Amino acid sequence: MELQTILLQQQSEGGGWSGMLMIVAMIIIFYFFMIRPQSKKQKEIKKAREAMQKGSKIVTAGGIFGTIKSINTENNTIMMEVAPGVTIKVSREQVFPAEAEAPKDKKVEKEEK
Repeated sequence: MELQTILLQQQSEGGGWSGMLMIVAMIIIFYFFMIRPQSKKQKEIKKAREAMQKGSKIVTAGGIFGTIKSINTENNTIMMEVAPGVTIKVSREQVFPAEAEAPKDKKVEKEEK
């Protein structure tokens, strides 16, 4: 019983405002560290997808590298050449510029030399 009366007294003395202030502060911190950077990244990806042209090197979300042969804006697809004479049709939403997504692995570079 004593603990309940102490907690009730704290809330009636203004403890509610400090709790509310903490919640607002957490929401602001969450926005600046999580939501804002993610929306900036999405805008950059969208801009890069719009800048893609025939002949651009791209990589799919599944990791397939290739070159754009044609872009169909009606159904939002890309015809992509993955090997000489081999083309595949992929969704434009699933491709990224190859320069931005290509991993830079030093071990592989050393083995090739």
